[in-house]
Amino acid sequence: MKGGYVYIMSNERRTTFYIGVTSDLKTRIADHKNGIGSEFTSKYKLTDLLYYEDFPDIYQAIDREKQLKNWHRQWKINLIKSVNPNMNDLYWNIR
Repeated sequence: MKGGYVYIMSNERRTTFYIGVTSDLKTRIADHKNGIGSEFTSKYKLTDLLYYEDFPDIYQAIDREKQLKNWHRQWKINLIKSVNPNMNDLYWNIR
């Protein structure tokens, strides 16, 4: 079974967040940056990858995505800042 990622995108001002899941993080984030695939991320210019987690199983990533989507905004910000205190775009750090 193929692994997966859950990730959080935001805009330049960090006013809107998007949580997604994918099996190919680098390609999916490149799609977001190029306005491909998600009307929501294109509409709100959500091009910065702030957070991601990898999972050995795509179904675990999907479960985590559902969990995070139910979190309050501040909980999401705290999670992001726990690994990315300056809320920088992590796209260039993806292996």
